[in-house]
Amino acid sequence: MNQFDLIVVGSGPAGRRGAIQAAKLGKKVLVIEQGKRVGGVSVHTGTIPSKTLRETALNLSGWRERGFYGRAYRVKQEISAEDLRRRLLITLDHEVEVLEHQFARNRVQHIRGKASFVSPTTLDVIMDDGESILVSGTSVLLAVGTKPFRPDYIPFDGKTVVDSDELLDIEELPRSLVVIGAGVVGIEYATIFSALDTQVTVIDPKSTMLDFIDREIVEDFTYQLRDRNMKLNLGQKAEKVERLDDGKVQLTLNNGRKISTEMVLFAAGRIGATDALNLPAAGLEADSRGRLKVNPETFQTSVPNIYAAGDVVGFPSLASTSMEQGRVAARVAVGAIAKEPQKYFPYGIYAVPEISTCGLSEEEVKERGIPYECGIARFRETSRGHIMGLDSGLLKMIFSLKTRRLLGVHIIGEGATELVHIGQAVLNLKGTVEYFVENTFNYPTLAEAYKIAGLDAWNRMGEIKSTV
Repeated sequence: MNQFDLIVVGSGPAGRRGAIQAAKLGKKVLVIEQGKRVGGVSVHTGTIPSKTLRETALNLSGWRERGFYGRAYRVKQEISAEDLRRRLLITLDHEVEVLEHQFARNRVQHIRGKASFVSPTTLDVIMDDGESILVSGTSVLLAVGTKPFRPDYIPFDGKTVVDSDELLDIEELPRSLVVIGAGVVGIEYATIFSALDTQVTVIDPKSTMLDFIDREIVEDFTYQLRDRNMKLNLGQKAEKVERLDDGKVQLTLNNGRKISTEMVLFAAGRIGATDALNLPAAGLEADSRGRLKVNPETFQTSVPNIYAAGDVVGFPSLASTSMEQGRVAARVAVGAIAKEPQKYFPYGIYAVPEISTCGLSEEEVKERGIPYECGIARFRETSRGHIMGLDSGLLKMIFSLKTRRLLGVHIIGEGATELVHIGQAVLNLKGTVEYFVENTFNYPTLAEAYKIAGLDAWNRMGEIKSTV
């Protein structure tokens, strides 16, 4: 009864997609989840909660309508932490119900407990009541995700000094917030709280942020943040964090500057949740950040029957790519054919404003020595942008002068994470600037920005020269 074709440890995006894929291929699958409910980090502390928090903040604050009604406009005058939590719990309940139904419909067995290796094919699962059972699998897929990095010098207390998991359970919204870490997680939460009119300061030792994003987009993003009075202390390190008697927190930077704030969010990195798996018993070893090395095409580890997918294998650490990694890993693990994934995938940053990108940045095009031309459209140039009251946001496309093919698309502004998929499709289908010039887009829409940006580039590139 405890022998399976595939054992999946973790039920986040990679785990659930892998488990369901293997089950659809007629395999006997077991999912082991140590959390109280299925869904993993994505559902309970990561992707879904942060995006729900963002949407709730924008709706209740009236952020999207301030272009028309002014910066003082608010839908709800007094927004509390409970207002944000109420919508979050409704969303999480729905996500869990959908996932449990998917498991039941596809006959995926799942148990709650902490798993650790006994051998490469056998795991010991300790249940909540202390009972232990052994399960064996022909193949094992590790989709355990990550957890916040918590260095010893940060005095976490779950109230005034928190990590990104604890932030979801705060009882009151702070009037001031310092975010340590200008990565994706830190920037998303920093801008969400800024939209709630919290005074936000971001600190990071690096002098730049979001280095994998096109520089022009980051410059526009930085301008918008500073325009709404967010403080960006880049190139500075918080050397000391201490709680004061008056309930506030004081940070001392490496340049001697002191900052006092009501709350500190430490969001400087995450580590793979592999410490409890007893990896040596399986012949595996994690790196210094708890991550596992895999074959990027099959997601197979150094142990042939063990696979890993999702955030635990590192970049890009997206729910979307984790799902695809889990599906591919499961197919390979049970002996099915797995097609090579499409070359270009979109990257979304759910900050305020949104950023999304796909393909090469202008910096990468320059490094490769590719002759190119750019086309830019600002959302205020579109009729839909005027209707929505948008005074910011832009779409940038990069084209090869030689082949005229689209090389990259980069968007900042309302709906960026939705709009990017048009560019992604054209990239993967090797489309050219002519597609955007000759294609008809719904009017009025923000997607019309693609035509404007396409024409902007085409006007400088000129028509295709006849070879006749």
